[in-house]
Amino acid sequence: MSVQSSATVKFGTPLPARSAGLTWGLVGVAAFSFTMPLTRVAVDGLSPLFVGSGRAVVAAVLAGVTLAVTRQTVPGGKQWLRIAVVAAGVVVGFPVLTSYALSVTPASHGAIVVGLLPAATAVTAVLRTGEQPERTFWLFSLAGAISAVVFALLQSGGIGRIHWADLLLFGAVLAAAVGYSEGALLAREIGSWQTVSWALVLSSPLMLTLTGIAFGRRTPSGTAVEWACFAYLSAVSMYLGFFAWYRGLAIGPMSRVSQAQLVQPVMSICWAALLLGEYIGWLTFVGGLVVIACAGGAVRNRLGGADTAPKG
Repeated sequence: MSVQSSATVKFGTPLPARSAGLTWGLVGVAAFSFTMPLTRVAVDGLSPLFVGSGRAVVAAVLAGVTLAVTRQTVPGGKQWLRIAVVAAGVVVGFPVLTSYALSVTPASHGAIVVGLLPAATAVTAVLRTGEQPERTFWLFSLAGAISAVVFALLQSGGIGRIHWADLLLFGAVLAAAVGYSEGALLAREIGSWQTVSWALVLSSPLMLTLTGIAFGRRTPSGTAVEWACFAYLSAVSMYLGFFAWYRGLAIGPMSRVSQAQLVQPVMSICWAALLLGEYIGWLTFVGGLVVIACAGGAVRNRLGGADTAPKG
């Protein structure tokens, strides 16, 4: 086993049962499902820029310590450019854009729009790798995008009145999709959680600068609950959640485990209702079902039974 591998099994140790892969995947999804509602709580008292950038700084410290303790090999050459793409999408783009969006829109609304992420990731992966999936893949992807846009328009008051927060959410989906797809490819070379860790470390100077700007504009003064949410977003949503998620993908089968992400919007909506008391109307319920169904169809058609897992 190479020093870069993120697998936790040893030579001669049987791989866990296949059901363990889905279990670990669901643990990761469950960890990520709190991101939307807890971000909504955090930005009530802390500035969106501080929440979006500060959590990456905390996660970068954890990542740096982990990389040092495990003595990971430093990436080289063009790998750093690809790590930069991952960092731009999942470390900078998604957290900052969603933090600003959720300062003015309900967490349940954000969860529905971001529910398009599995399909968007599948599309960017197809474009990145040159795959040629069947026509049904593109039909499901297009249907999912249209349904998400229609949902956003209807909740914003009708055609032509889409809220700027929805534009931020769609931008966050695009950023994360590019970061996820590039990260999945890079993970086959340097390991899965290592990819996320190096992305956090690489982006730390920028995120530290943004955190300083946010601190200069307004000294953070949140409540204990808001700081607790920030801590969760930093340690779990931004970093530790990837350990369980990628562990599940490593055990596999990847084609099955990856679809666990489709339940994340449903879980996020439930947390928004239980923790924040948000009202879940029929439009949110139906919109969620349609977006998730389209995303599921796109993911299934793109995978086509393939089961190539990343290193970690």
